[in-house]
Amino acid sequence: MKILADKSNKILLKNGKIIDENGLVSESRNIYISEGKIEKVTDQVIDGYEEIDCTGYYISPSFVNLHTHSPMNIMKGIAEDISIENWFNERIFPYESKLVGEDVYWGTYLAAAEMINNGVTAFADHYFFQEFVYKAVEDIGIRADIATNIFGLADDYEKQLKDSIEFVKKYKGKNERIGLRLGPHAPYTCPAEKLTEIINAAKELNVGIHIHLSETKEQVEDSIKLTGKTPFEVLYESGGFTLNTIIAHGLWLTEEDLKYLNDKTFFALSPKTYMKLSMGKGNIYKLKDSINYSFGTDGAASSNTLSPLEQARLFALNGKFLTDNPVDFKVEDIWKKLMDGHRALNFNTGKIKEGYSADLLIWDLNQVTTFPLYNELTSIIYSSTAENIKCTMVEGEFLKYDGKLKANVPNILENVKRIQENILLRGKGKGKVEY
Repeated sequence: MKILADKSNKILLKNGKIIDENGLVSESRNIYISEGKIEKVTDQVIDGYEEIDCTGYYISPSFVNLHTHSPMNIMKGIAEDISIENWFNERIFPYESKLVGEDVYWGTYLAAAEMINNGVTAFADHYFFQEFVYKAVEDIGIRADIATNIFGLADDYEKQLKDSIEFVKKYKGKNERIGLRLGPHAPYTCPAEKLTEIINAAKELNVGIHIHLSETKEQVEDSIKLTGKTPFEVLYESGGFTLNTIIAHGLWLTEEDLKYLNDKTFFALSPKTYMKLSMGKGNIYKLKDSINYSFGTDGAASSNTLSPLEQARLFALNGKFLTDNPVDFKVEDIWKKLMDGHRALNFNTGKIKEGYSADLLIWDLNQVTTFPLYNELTSIIYSSTAENIKCTMVEGEFLKYDGKLKANVPNILENVKRIQENILLRGKGKGKVEY
């Protein structure tokens, strides 16, 4: 591909085959982009655009990472081969208790760079030190939906809620690439009355919520013992499903829980985490056709990589295996669910149509990993790597071009190395809650 100027207001992606949000592949077309939006998709040639020859390449909407804790990229590999209880209580929560804002900034920046490399243009984040997450997102140029994490059982709960409300009021609407919402951690860390308080605050702010629900069988059983209700019922009675709601995981939802869901509810599934932490097969695979879902990566401390495509691949393979049904979990359906992440975040992305934001990927499937090519979706979902993604574009701006990230990678690695040394030097503290 020829060298492109750092940013152009008028771009022509010429003669590339298009893979749309439904997985349909068109013959070669021209995509005209102006001021960050798709202006026209046509066979015509129009003068006045900076031209990029996409002959032999495929162009698709980008990916969304619907659930992650991006700053945890700073702790990738710090908690391995242990139970989920010890993963939280002996490793993650203690190390997190001593994190500072700079750690979160560089963890987020590193995560965003990895996601861009993997074709992600927007992610839904759930963490603390939210102003540092916001700054990293703004600096690197990706999109994000930032949920401010709130632990209802923490000693400083009132301060967490107050700070979260002030953060949303301060930054809401300031950057069109960044959305905001509140992030109650989970019903087991946010008792019903506090969960209701957080949800009411979200309603007043006119934002959604992002919450962990029914991650393990034990969580559901403990909730029923303590309250007589499943975590989904607890959230329903707290008013959570009246909002735009991202459900992190929901692995162990029940058939009875389905009645609480609506079109504003999206599940973010992270099967790599479920496998790694032995969280069980749950009910997601058999109930998938009854829910809205896409894919997240959880934090890199649990999934180790930040690729929703990898998570989708594992979901399809696990689904075929666990349901004894090799003809289900078809590549066309998995592709559509990858694209559904755009619907959950509502950034006007996810379609190659006039008026949509130009958040696009350019694929080179003429690589040893994906060749020979019989079916484009099969090659992408089961065979491709980040190397097959030639370009990642956000709002008409290339954040990855001709296989190279726009971000200063050596500078990122140098700063992350320094942060890693500081984390190990400070060591563990005491977590605010127990898992």
